[in-house]
Amino acid sequence: MAPSSETRATLWVILASATLTVMAGAILGPIVPAIQANLGVSESLAGLIITTHGALIVVFSPVAGWVVDRVGPRRPFVGGLLLYGVGGGAGLAVDSFGPLLASRAVLGVGVAFVYTGVTVLIYELYEGARMDRALGLRSSANSVGAVVWPLLGGALGALSWQAPFAVYLVAVPLGLIAAATVPETARRSHDADSDGGSSTAESGTASRLRRGLAGVVSVFRARPGLLGVYLLYFGTNALLYAIIVFYPQLLAELGITASTTISLYLAANGAAGGVSAALYDRLVTRVSRHALVGAALALWVVAFAAATLATSAATAVPAVLAFGLGQGLVFPASFAWVEALAPADRQGQFSSYLASAGYTGQFVSPVLFGPLVPAFGVRGVFAAAGLAAVGGGVALAVALRRRARADSSA
Repeated sequence: MAPSSETRATLWVILASATLTVMAGAILGPIVPAIQANLGVSESLAGLIITTHGALIVVFSPVAGWVVDRVGPRRPFVGGLLLYGVGGGAGLAVDSFGPLLASRAVLGVGVAFVYTGVTVLIYELYEGARMDRALGLRSSANSVGAVVWPLLGGALGALSWQAPFAVYLVAVPLGLIAAATVPETARRSHDADSDGGSSTAESGTASRLRRGLAGVVSVFRARPGLLGVYLLYFGTNALLYAIIVFYPQLLAELGITASTTISLYLAANGAAGGVSAALYDRLVTRVSRHALVGAALALWVVAFAAATLATSAATAVPAVLAFGLGQGLVFPASFAWVEALAPADRQGQFSSYLASAGYTGQFVSPVLFGPLVPAFGVRGVFAAAGLAAVGGGVALAVALRRRARADSSA
């Protein structure tokens, strides 16, 4: 159960911080043209302001996991919030491309520490049904952030192109509140778990090897399900960004071009994910996580089929709703599986790989699906995404069948 010092304020700080990891890039989406015009750069360079932080998250998430495993999640989490506020808020004062890009890199490092810190704090402050509840609320908070922050960014962008950067500064007082409300968590002793408390049996070199690449490989060999979780999370984020990047193009084919109207479709996706994620803890008491993921994959097949066949503004709605409902089930299930499968003293490390997998999926999504547009049109993207969802369902069924055979022969 959670430590006695854990309060309701702690959960609210964690959930508020979870929305910031979504905000990092989304809040600037509506002002990319204004950034391009005011800095005098090309569209692709202006786009780097949105994507650079993601590359830094992929690179620095394992570093964040390493730090969390050694000092606990609280201090890296608080430090990440402060770094987030400084890196993101710097855009208020920066008016040239190079320094602004550098500030976005700082933001990415901060997000890496916040993302991993949030994950491990939930693992260590909650157990059982309470952890499922917290993970579901964390994913729901992400979805709420995906709805609210872009709308706020667009509204502030009407004042000036730099005004949206002020929102990042909310991380600074949030970090101070976190320092006052988030408790230290008890660190688990890997040595006690593995060799009865004899931590002197290994030399320093052997210990470093165990925690290095060889150690990671050995964990994956012993617990291959982890690789499946990372692949699931990668695929979920790649499919999500297929919606974010290409759905506006589909809507344009249907005569829907107003940015406010397009944002409502994307907001509907986030809202649907928020609803299913908030219900996750109740659903997982009735059916297994595998069943929930299977349901999500079925929803995605329906979603992408609906997108491929959409012919009007009304028929374009079910696709974003169905995808969002599935996404809200997969995200908390993925985090729960990592908690269950990762070594107890290395949850920071292995949860950080989940962050890297997710942001890599977001980054490569346009690369994977973009070439289909010239050849098959934008509907070809959603047809391919639907086939990917079918493939995921087949892979899940095969894995469950093998597991059942292994259990029956044991």
